[in-house]
Amino acid sequence: MRIAVASLMGLMVASGVAPAAESYRFGSRVLTVGDTAGELIELAGAPVHKAQVENKFGALEAERWEYRQEGKTLLVTVKDGKVAQIDEIY
Repeated sequence: MRIAVASLMGLMVASGVAPAAESYRFGSRVLTVGDTAGELIELAGAPVHKAQVENKFGALEAERWEYRQEGKTLLVTVKDGKVAQIDEIY
């Protein structure tokens, strides 16, 4: 099992995708999983793109908000009005 996890992490790093983070720093302030969508907008502003995340039946589960920060892309998943996941893509 440890080998599988290590292999998956290696693939993510090689592909330029960082594992999901629990927080992300915007200057001197920090966005944390569980913060509200309003706090996200206050910290990062409006996203450059929003995409709906649907389950296999087509029902809306969340939204993925895309930001461009310092040469990388930040994907923030917002579910039920709260930050559910933070991903960085280099």
